[in-house]
Amino acid sequence: MAEINLKIEGMHCGACATGIQMIAMGLEGVTKAFIDYDKKEGTFTFDEAKVSKEKIIEEIEKSGYNAS
Repeated sequence: MAEINLKIEGMHCGACATGIQMIAMGLEGVTKAFIDYDKKEGTFTFDEAKVSKEKIIEEIEKSGYNAS
């Protein structure tokens, strides 16, 4: 398992954070996603054999947020 921390910009409220968490948890291989709205960060635990860091970022950005 791998863990990454991403800065996430574009969130306007706690519901945005919840939405990003749901997007991430919907990806095969993501086992944990915690989004901190106040810090504008997300921590993701995932199986590198099933999903990549780039794929997680891509899916977050498809929803209108910036992740890095």
